Amino acid sequence: MWEKQILLLPGPTQVPPRVMRAMAAQQINHRGPEAKELLFEITEGVKKVFQTTNDVFILTASGTGGMEAAVSNIICPGDKVLIVSNGSFGERFVQICRAFGADVEVIEYEWGKPINPDDVAFHLEKDKGHLIKAVFLQHNETSTGVLNDVKAVSEARGNHPALLVVDAISGLAAADLQVDNWDLDIVISGSQKAFMIPPGLTALSVSERAWEMVEKATASRFYFDLRLAKKFYEKGQTPFTPALSLMFGLKESLKIILEEGLENIFKRHEMYKNMVWAAAEALNLEMLAPRWAASPAVSAIKVPPGLSDKDIVNRLLEDYNVVIAKGQGKLSGKIIRIGHLGYVDGLDLLAGITALEITLYRLGYDIEIGAGVHAAEEVLRRGG
Repeated sequence: MWEKQILLLPGPTQVPPRVMRAMAAQQINHRGPEAKELLFEITEGVKKVFQTTNDVFILTASGTGGMEAAVSNIICPGDKVLIVSNGSFGERFVQICRAFGADVEVIEYEWGKPINPDDVAFHLEKDKGHLIKAVFLQHNETSTGVLNDVKAVSEARGNHPALLVVDAISGLAAADLQVDNWDLDIVISGSQKAFMIPPGLTALSVSERAWEMVEKATASRFYFDLRLAKKFYEKGQTPFTPALSLMFGLKESLKIILEEGLENIFKRHEMYKNMVWAAAEALNLEMLAPRWAASPAVSAIKVPPGLSDKDIVNRLLEDYNVVIAKGQGKLSGKIIRIGHLGYVDGLDLLAGITALEITLYRLGYDIEIGAGVHAAEEVLRRGG
């Protein structure tokens, strides 16, 4: 295996060298003054990325741990919830909510299709007794390359009191998401995506309305109990031993993010999406998502007829050390996914597209070598 790898996954993503160096720092007392200062600093930095003044808690867990924390802290067994699902991670919310005894109602879409906010409005309008306690959805559905219109879904609630819980694990810091301005109650992020550090941290923002449900919830919880997280945060601590090295890395990655500025980051990710789409169109490859709802974090491309996703992904790895992802669940064998979020740049994408072109050609797909790269270069040249 070559030492240099072009990692074009939807996560984990590449880690900047300065973040790697930061993570190599010596361990400290996680109950001491240095850790307190670190916790406060990174929490305030994460709030800026969330665009919120709400409480934010950084937990040592994967993104799925953050999803479970969101569910377990607001649900009582038997509570009715509405899950809007258009991919693998929407299904994960269904599984987690059922595990905690919720009465789950699902609005399910074909994978690759975006959520229609009118459907959410329709279901909530029917709920005259306000039995639905929360609505769950994905900001960016990683499994399909679809970016959902979270703002429109929030507005679609109208006067219904249901909380809005958003999995923004792969979308935050790649696409705009304004927690306060969009009235989002709980938002979940993960460290291994656009935050550019390894897996192991998840952060949740919690609104005042959500806190009311947190205090009343009766689902079993311990490690992910946000009441404990709040109690300990007031002392500058976490309830349990945190992943200190990842916190050191997060401190540095937040500096990178805030130095570049969120607006510039969103524009850069949009350009990366446009590069992949331009290349795919030039190579006559069919995309899964509609262009207007396409993710700036990951692009899903349908596997050409007669070819195998495994052959494409394996050849890219073996011949060029380029790493992309296959499809998940219902889309297994049907798509390949190219991640373009976090610490990735235009030249990484051009290298990946070049490798993909040659691989497809060698596998017998009829393409004009160089067409995809040229189209992507034009997007990069224009800066978008």
